[in-house]
Amino acid sequence: MNVIKLFPAGALALALAFPALASAQATPAAAVDVFIGTGGDGHTFPGATRPFGMVQLSPDTQVRPFRQSYPWASGYRYDDDSILGFSHTHFSGSGHSDLGDVLLMPYSGETKWEPGYPERPFSGYRSRFSHKDERAEPGYYSVKLSDNEVDVELTASERVGLHRYRYAKGAQAKVMLDLRSSIYDYAAKNLWSRLRVRDNTLITGMRETRGWAPGRQLYFAIQFSHPLTARSLRNFERDIEYKGFAGPGSGPGDKVVVEGKALAGSLEFGVPADGQLQVKVAISGVSEEGAVANLAEMPGWDFDAERSKATAAWNEALGAVAIEAEPEMRKMAYTALYHSMLAPSLFMDRDGRYRGPDNEVHQAKGFRYHSTFSLWDTYRALHPLLTLIQPEQRNVDFVRSLVESQKASPYGILPVWQFHGQETWCMIGYHAVPVIADAYMKGLKGFDAEEALKAMTSSAEYGPYGGLQHYMKLGYVPIDLEPEAASKTVEYAFDDWTIARMAEKMGKRDIAAKYFQRAQNYRNSFDVKTGFLRAKKSDGQFREPFDPVLSNFGSDYTEGSAWQYSWYMPHDNAGLIKMLGGDTALQNKIDMVFDAKVDENVYAHMEDISGLIGHYAHGNEPSHHVAYLYNYAGAPWKTQKRLTQVVASQYNTTPAGLSGNDDLGQMSAWLAFTALGFYPVAPGSNEYVIGRPFLDKAVMNLPNGKRFTIRAVGLSKENIYVAGVTLNGKPLAQTFLRHEQITAGGELVFTMSSQPNTAWGKATTARPYTQTAY
Repeated sequence: MNVIKLFPAGALALALAFPALASAQATPAAAVDVFIGTGGDGHTFPGATRPFGMVQLSPDTQVRPFRQSYPWASGYRYDDDSILGFSHTHFSGSGHSDLGDVLLMPYSGETKWEPGYPERPFSGYRSRFSHKDERAEPGYYSVKLSDNEVDVELTASERVGLHRYRYAKGAQAKVMLDLRSSIYDYAAKNLWSRLRVRDNTLITGMRETRGWAPGRQLYFAIQFSHPLTARSLRNFERDIEYKGFAGPGSGPGDKVVVEGKALAGSLEFGVPADGQLQVKVAISGVSEEGAVANLAEMPGWDFDAERSKATAAWNEALGAVAIEAEPEMRKMAYTALYHSMLAPSLFMDRDGRYRGPDNEVHQAKGFRYHSTFSLWDTYRALHPLLTLIQPEQRNVDFVRSLVESQKASPYGILPVWQFHGQETWCMIGYHAVPVIADAYMKGLKGFDAEEALKAMTSSAEYGPYGGLQHYMKLGYVPIDLEPEAASKTVEYAFDDWTIARMAEKMGKRDIAAKYFQRAQNYRNSFDVKTGFLRAKKSDGQFREPFDPVLSNFGSDYTEGSAWQYSWYMPHDNAGLIKMLGGDTALQNKIDMVFDAKVDENVYAHMEDISGLIGHYAHGNEPSHHVAYLYNYAGAPWKTQKRLTQVVASQYNTTPAGLSGNDDLGQMSAWLAFTALGFYPVAPGSNEYVIGRPFLDKAVMNLPNGKRFTIRAVGLSKENIYVAGVTLNGKPLAQTFLRHEQITAGGELVFTMSSQPNTAWGKATTARPYTQTAY
């Protein structure tokens, strides 16, 4: 067992007082392996960023046309052996992608304007590298570019990325700046871009792209530690029908400003006396001047000091949980926490200005605007986790960012999948609603509940979105009028339940009654004869023929089949149990999900359906709560058995250590919760369903200053079952924890055994919340 004590948030002074505790091996950040998820389909990036930082400065190994880009959704793939440059914006674990803004590549020698080909060394400005010359940790990345003969180090503040390049002795220091490069690229993606030389150490610019979020504008300011000795700014557009009139300067080296759709710049700095060049890049969603002002966030050129600040920021954030566990599990757990703190990301200038979903500039007052909301994924576990491990103000910032986005939305609805302030319309549901409701139900202050509830109901009643007009009229989404109708029906019903919960707590009885009724709409798409969720037509008949294994984009289900979606009524599992015919029937059917012998080709055409155990697909979110459902049927020991199976098969410490897209932290948040021993099956219920712990000990340093300790007595590979549980020394009969039991502080103790306790949790009084009675 690898035992380590970590700092609670804000306890840096303690570390300084006890140098031994503050050694590199005794810090939370040292336990993280940022390469987990960079292989396979994890789609994470290894570069430098701060917790929820606006800049994600990371290497890009390949940028391909968007139809070929899925494996490179984060810009980096561990299997590659060359790097084309280092860009400043990335998603962590997304299943679709964009970004890769402001790519820089240091080099010396001949200038090559194209990146070249991975299979052809020296065919362009890209360079080969070896993983033995690569190092990364939270807030820091380094690599040796073997072809370019440059050692690269990267670190970041919230809004500024800092590069340090070490060139070969006597070599010319040069940098390629390429605004053509983009993750999920295609020929017409760049709508416009600009490079402007402000002086011999400062270049600013912008780029507007038509990608996942159309019309996204990003501005930047690049400052160099040494003055330019030469430059060449070029526009590589072809077949320009109208070029306008020529301005000052006859050549690319004379240009002070260059504009177009395919810009690149070769920048030269002579031979630095110490062989080093440092580069700062600040970004802004507002303007070039905003980016210049953001540079002040990182004064001076002390790379090591900035790296230390980034490390300290991560140690403080990760110190929210102090973990004692076996080395592999400890690494997995801390990496999961790290991945859980990358998004939603800050998207606001230092003066509080930001660009909203109307593509206009707004001023944040009393909160920090965040974007990058992958809500179909993250409402399930990520946001509930952040209410326990992040300061209240951070979670309030998320809520206010969502509400302010609704106010600025041209459609008057909350974000669906938003980044850099812009809407992508990716995935289904109005899942900003449960994020807000969960925060309100947990007592978070600092946002206007009336305003938030109005934003929630406005989203739930906007008929043109996703077949809502039919859902409100018929009580379900009809498949002959709207694709993925079965999934939309049940996801809308859950969102409606969270509205009802919040309205009820606010004393809004009429709104609560209306939405509690809508929350039962899941029943309208459940076929009790087959025992599956199915799509109905507008005439009230289920669509035929029916195959519970069938899945496809635009089919009855969203990224899933009936086997994966028939469990999605997390707010009313008692209702599901009754429709299936009782406790034993539910247990047996979940057993069928896990134990099925499934031909691997059945789901091969759906890249998002991965991490298969039978029909259970851990690599995609609709399955994430299923293993916990045994608790609702009085068999928590079966949940414990299945969780053991899931963790062992779906997570490891290799680059391919995630079985599917991390989805902006949801996959990691699942592991973080599960490792602690409980999971939020129904956000908004204020309950966490107990599973089994995977850590010997964890101390949660809660946002309110209290501590909640979790101990697993006798935990081993053989002892996977919970023999008994005590809370603050008293036996716990219930198979769930209430949020207030955690936030009150105290100690939860699991006694582990190799044999299941089939009596614990059997009584209906011990089972978790459901909307209707057991």
